[in-house]
Amino acid sequence: MSISRLPPLNALRAFEAVARHRSFRKAAEELFVTPAAVTHQIKALEEQLGVVLFQRLNRRIELTPAALAALPRFRDAFEALAQGVAQLRDHGKKPRLTVRSTPTFVSRWMMPRLHRFLSAHPDTDVRLLASGQLISPLAQQLLTEEVGESAPEPDIHIQFSNGRPEGDVVDLLFAVEVVPMGHPRLLRGAHPLREPDDLRHHTLLHGDGALSDRSRSAWARWLAHAGATQVDPERGLQFDHSTLALEAAADGLGVTLAMPLLAEAELKRGDVEVAFTIALPLDKAYYAVTTSAALARPEVAAFRQWLLTEAAAGTSTGEEPAKKRAAKQRGPKDPMRDLEETVRN
Repeated sequence: MSISRLPPLNALRAFEAVARHRSFRKAAEELFVTPAAVTHQIKALEEQLGVVLFQRLNRRIELTPAALAALPRFRDAFEALAQGVAQLRDHGKKPRLTVRSTPTFVSRWMMPRLHRFLSAHPDTDVRLLASGQLISPLAQQLLTEEVGESAPEPDIHIQFSNGRPEGDVVDLLFAVEVVPMGHPRLLRGAHPLREPDDLRHHTLLHGDGALSDRSRSAWARWLAHAGATQVDPERGLQFDHSTLALEAAADGLGVTLAMPLLAEAELKRGDVEVAFTIALPLDKAYYAVTTSAALARPEVAAFRQWLLTEAAAGTSTGEEPAKKRAAKQRGPKDPMRDLEETVRN
């Protein structure tokens, strides 16, 4: 079909929106028009094409076989149009890369490493969006988070998920585990931690505040995993974020469970030490999610490869791994203690 004979773009946009939402009302809200205007555009499109696009059922609509077969091409076409507009808008500008993740991951894992990417790619303008929301990069709606202007769809979204997220390209960065951590003064004080049951003398700091049933908390699972039978997992202080629990541990208020990957700064400064190297694997992991279209851009492909390289390097950011650091901080070797820890692990 000649471009001059194509139906109006607004009508095609209305068709794609209605087909995606399966709703005239939701399509109208997205396009900032009235439902009546969308209905009129769809009717005119059907008349021009000579084909029925939707079956109007009781309180719902369904795509006809013809519309269902054509929908993927329309999605690809509008995605290509969006990329073309972005290319025109960004012509002559530095390549822009938008990365979205949780505030904890951005501040505690990415920021200490980001200088390596920026040094290797000084012409790339990296934009970090930190939010606890898990929103797929495949979503078509603009993000509503306030970042000074309308937030763009992220090129790469790093998700903390208990299952493989949906997406065109999904990379497992690393699974995570937690170990007990506390201030050195507390760990070697009046009630030193020599075995897991010694935790009964200390305040447990819970960082999973959204969980009301502490019998299913991370502490409950870690104590069972470590074979501790004399510690009540339901007592202690509860925080609504793991970072707050870690900061409380650094202040000497008690012992928390933390990811060595995200506690590197406190471990390096000596604000906390690993109390026991018995690690509890979590049922969640960090994934990098992007789209095939975004990955076609060199800056996105480079950042993805950088993420994979950094993740493969493990916990290292120039300091010693957590287990070696913990052994060094505890002072000279004690043969009996080494034997006890070997048995426990």
